[in-house]
Amino acid sequence: MHHSRFLTFGLVAALFVLSVAATAWSPWFWPGAAVLGLLTIVGLRDLAQTRHAIQRNYPLIGHFRFLIEAIRPELRQYLFEDDTVATPFSRNQRSIVYQRAKRELDKRPFGTQLDVYQVGYEWINHSIVPAPIQHHDFRVRIGRVADAGRADGYVDKPGVTKPYDASVFNISAMSFGALSANAIRALNQGAKLGGFAHDTGEGSISRHHREYGGDLIWEIGSGYFGCRDDDGSFSEERFVANASDDQVKMIEVKLSQGAKPGHGGVLPAAKVSIEIATARGVPPGVDCVSPAAHPAFSTPIGLLQFVDRLRRLSGGKPTGFKLCIGHPWEFFAIAKAMVETGITPDFIVVDGGEGGTGAAPVEFADHVGAPLLEGLQLVHNTLVGLDLRRHVRLGASGRIVTAFDIVRTMALGADWCNSARGFMFSLGCIQSQSCHTDRCPSGVATQDALRQRALVVPDKATRVHRFHDETLRALAELVAAAGLKHPIELGPQHIVRRVAQNEVRLLSTIARFVRVGSLAEGRFEQKVFETFWPMARADSFAPAVGG
Repeated sequence: MHHSRFLTFGLVAALFVLSVAATAWSPWFWPGAAVLGLLTIVGLRDLAQTRHAIQRNYPLIGHFRFLIEAIRPELRQYLFEDDTVATPFSRNQRSIVYQRAKRELDKRPFGTQLDVYQVGYEWINHSIVPAPIQHHDFRVRIGRVADAGRADGYVDKPGVTKPYDASVFNISAMSFGALSANAIRALNQGAKLGGFAHDTGEGSISRHHREYGGDLIWEIGSGYFGCRDDDGSFSEERFVANASDDQVKMIEVKLSQGAKPGHGGVLPAAKVSIEIATARGVPPGVDCVSPAAHPAFSTPIGLLQFVDRLRRLSGGKPTGFKLCIGHPWEFFAIAKAMVETGITPDFIVVDGGEGGTGAAPVEFADHVGAPLLEGLQLVHNTLVGLDLRRHVRLGASGRIVTAFDIVRTMALGADWCNSARGFMFSLGCIQSQSCHTDRCPSGVATQDALRQRALVVPDKATRVHRFHDETLRALAELVAAAGLKHPIELGPQHIVRRVAQNEVRLLSTIARFVRVGSLAEGRFEQKVFETFWPMARADSFAPAVGG
């Protein structure tokens, strides 16, 4: 146990007792005793209060953090922030989230604080005639097929009897085990309050996910946690037991994650508590292994058959998969399998290589996996080129926090966005990068019962809800400013990017889009298709010989 964080408070309290005793010899000790007594009271209050996890975990010394926050941002950046830990980008994101989660004023004076002439700067074009803001609860229907000929714009998709109207902004995959029990409970209660979805991560559904009844997206990884036999293979019986719960709204097969695509995982035996073992369906006190690849299928056709099988077993709930794009021919192989079998997932979540995790090899975190925008464009264009896009909804995740992040991502083809770090910030995460040490200072990413006690669920659940609500309000304002009514109307023509100090371009001229049906007709409108499409085969993830 690491309780050194209480050392300062303990020393102050001990000195207070000694100084009071010393007053019997000399009255000169009374001033010191008064000061130490006041500090002791402050420390006791820190331990008892429920609003600030940092002060609860670090009585007395935790106040220095809030003192630093009160100092001007410029001084804080140069004097107190470690740029190797928190970049200016992430600092700005945290500030926005904290303000919205606490429902503080998120306005600022003196205009843009970014360098508008820096290459890569982006903005959304506004309209002279902005649209009225009617609401901000933007939703997307998952599990039906778009059909312009129908009054409601949709027809029922074969096999889906329980389509889900999802918020365009949801909690991305974070497992119980990576996050504390209190963090999971706060996230799910916040999702319940706001009517949005909470992705379980591959650690399966724990009792903490169920306590408040928030909508769940059940992520199933290669370890089949929550739906596995004793030998680690997929169990239909255990899958049905969890999937039939009304709280589970969608099923998501995880092929890879942006933080460490192509890499399995091991939760060391020491961390596999009885509670975590129960949620995952593994023995306690034994290494919990997630293989790099799925044992239930080995081909693109096998993947789609597995997705279809889960959809049927779940009682017709929307079912899809998540991946970070790697070899282009592998996704093309999945697309060819869709055409050959007639099986399409109800959704695909594209995870960007810039996504975060509690622990990943440095090389994987920095140099493996396509960034979100490139991966999203590849998936979107492939489905459009095969005229399958109307059958498949696209989610996106990977460093999405602000309303503008959502705008840009939806403009490039996403139907909805997921965020992990944004909702972690709303819980009080200060990005200390100690997730893998079990010594998270805010109680978010730890299994230490005393540390996570500092994260008080009702307070943090309210902040999760507020962050979601205020971000969607900001999204509604951006969309209305562009003259639109719903973010689904956004396109690359609405976003501008600086490509040189004296040149800006619309994303529609940078991110090229293919015509509907072009791939199905054998026309390669982009080099990536010309190069890799012939290599793809529906019966194997391996490239075709001579492709």
